Amino acid sequence: MEVKIGLVGAGWMGKAHTNSFVNALMNFGPEFGKPVFEMVSDVSEEAALHACKQLGYARWTNDWKELVSDSDVDVVDIATPNAFHYEVAKAALENGKHVYCEKPLTLSAEQSLELAKLAKQKGVVNYVGYNNVMNPASAYIKELIDSGKLGEITKFLGTYDQDGLLDPTLPITWRHINKFSGSGALGDLGSHLLSLSQFLLGNMDRVNALAKTVIKQRPVSPGSNEMAEVENDDVISMLIEYENGAVGTISSSRIATGRKNYLFYEIQGTEGTVHYSLERMNEVNVYFHADQEADRGFRTVFLSPEHKGYSAFYPAAGIAIGYNDMKVLEAHELLSAISIGSPYSCDFEFGAQIDNTVSAILESAKQQTWVSMQTKGGLTV
Repeated sequence: MEVKIGLVGAGWMGKAHTNSFVNALMNFGPEFGKPVFEMVSDVSEEAALHACKQLGYARWTNDWKELVSDSDVDVVDIATPNAFHYEVAKAALENGKHVYCEKPLTLSAEQSLELAKLAKQKGVVNYVGYNNVMNPASAYIKELIDSGKLGEITKFLGTYDQDGLLDPTLPITWRHINKFSGSGALGDLGSHLLSLSQFLLGNMDRVNALAKTVIKQRPVSPGSNEMAEVENDDVISMLIEYENGAVGTISSSRIATGRKNYLFYEIQGTEGTVHYSLERMNEVNVYFHADQEADRGFRTVFLSPEHKGYSAFYPAAGIAIGYNDMKVLEAHELLSAISIGSPYSCDFEFGAQIDNTVSAILESAKQQTWVSMQTKGGLTV
């Protein structure tokens, strides 16, 4: 089955999505959906034309409304900055299109819930791009949890740190302005960790957060002496209680000196513990209390064809897959859902729950107190 794609946003993420569709076809075959690059849209005519030629789209436009209403577009792929997700996704759903939206779904829990309800009403495939959920390591760790091998889960410990914005002379961007980004390190980095936490352990019950803006002003342009205010968090940390009774600590920093792409988490249970780092993407470290050699500590499990998604890339264990391959698995899951009705994890309801959690975290940091999801109104689709 051909799946005709309309891409909104011709920047780096749009290119990443397109490459992922190409590789999903090559790795899994056309029986799971054959992507056809029908139309690309960008507010910049130059960018749209360049993407059309470079990425192989049949047509281009600088009016996304034209794209979401085009009869030859099956799925609208939203790869714009965060602030534009809601408007484009809503219009696409109202036109009966399948929607693939880069994270976050929107900048507010209320708008995300609205989209989740509308997608359910329309009966279309609705997918949010939380790519770390698609990591074969995530599937393996979820199997350990669901099988009971870790026992009762007691604790989640995680952080996602980068130092990409450590230099105070770097100019201000849309990521620093709340009306465009919604939040800082929390939404840009921490939300990936929230997606893993939600996928593996379920929903949070309440949070208590602390946020800090370390670099309070940045140049308006490279080398400029004119400064602009940074509106959101450079660093955020929180305490968590999950609905299942487990406790957790999650933090994130976009100014973490020396950290390049440090997504790390550990899940502790009464019968075992697992910990994982994206910087060692193909290794999962496990400890089972019942093992005869448990006194020797953790052992390393290398990803292998037995782990969901891995065999699409390699037939043997221990050969490293890469970061972009998680996006390939994501594109495959989307195509498969559209073409043959396969189940998928990161739907708009999943994304809306994350945005509801982000909203509670931001409120907690502002009020400097515990905030429960029930206080936020919960989530009912």
